[in-house]
Amino acid sequence: MGATELAANLFRITQTDDKLRRENIKGKEQANETHYAVGKKVRQTIAELGGTMPENLPTPKISAKKLKQERKKAVAKK
Repeated sequence: MGATELAANLFRITQTDDKLRRENIKGKEQANETHYAVGKKVRQTIAELGGTMPENLPTPKISAKKLKQERKKAVAKK
């Protein structure tokens, strides 16, 4: 996950949380509906601004877990 996708996810999460609190939304079903609606709006905004949709963003060649392992090995060699 790159910075753009991470930022979009964080924005979606914070906006959903704010909406749930502001509108005093209770219950799993209502929370899920709110989450879906906010996510849909975020995706709509990305498209309107000409951004790349998250599923079309490039993926790293190696996993974060593999990067962490390689970094750990490099530090151990020093």
